[in-house]
Amino acid sequence: MSELKPHQRVNDILLGPLERPALRWLAAHQPAWATPDTMTIIGVIGAAITMLSYGLSQLDRNYLWLASLGFVINWYGDSLDGTLARHRHIERPRYGYYIDHTIDAVTQIMIFVGLGSTPYVDMRVALFCLIAYMLLSVLVYVRTYTVGHFQLSYGKLGPTEVRLIAISLNTFMYFGGVDPANLTWNILGRFELNIYDGIVLFIAALLVYFFTTSWLTQMHELGKLEPPRTPTKES
Repeated sequence: MSELKPHQRVNDILLGPLERPALRWLAAHQPAWATPDTMTIIGVIGAAITMLSYGLSQLDRNYLWLASLGFVINWYGDSLDGTLARHRHIERPRYGYYIDHTIDAVTQIMIFVGLGSTPYVDMRVALFCLIAYMLLSVLVYVRTYTVGHFQLSYGKLGPTEVRLIAISLNTFMYFGGVDPANLTWNILGRFELNIYDGIVLFIAALLVYFFTTSWLTQMHELGKLEPPRTPTKES
């Protein structure tokens, strides 16, 4: 097999009309030394900056701005690697798909663990959101293989919108402080969650909703295409 199995890329995100032309322009103006692999490395560097900055926010909340810059750098590298390859007609479909999505898993872990290391969000909440994000990611990859739909967006939300939500949360945490107005909830007498935990839990619940509804819908459609078969008797 010389190429990845053909699939339809679905990326109907809210910011698509702005992002797509911006990425095409950026790809056309990259220097010769910038390769798709270079862009992938830049994306990882952005995630590392975010993770380390989140941890350092224990010392100084101004590191939250650096964490937000890390998201921008991550977007730049992660969004341009494939766009640059397509622009220069140097695609390596199997290699690119393999590297892009294994690296995505690593950067997602880095970012969510970083978020949980801040004084603002409980690590357990951050890891629950990571699990929800990973579930949806796995669904994307499985659907690509089974039905040929590489769906990156759900409810008009994609990785770009998620990064903007994270940057907005960083800004809210910076101005709101560690415990704004002492607004906390005691859950089952064991967990104290603040408003930031509530926001992250809401995002996690949204991801679980997208996963569950898409999984059930696709399972139903595949069930109609491949109905149960009656075993044949052996002669």
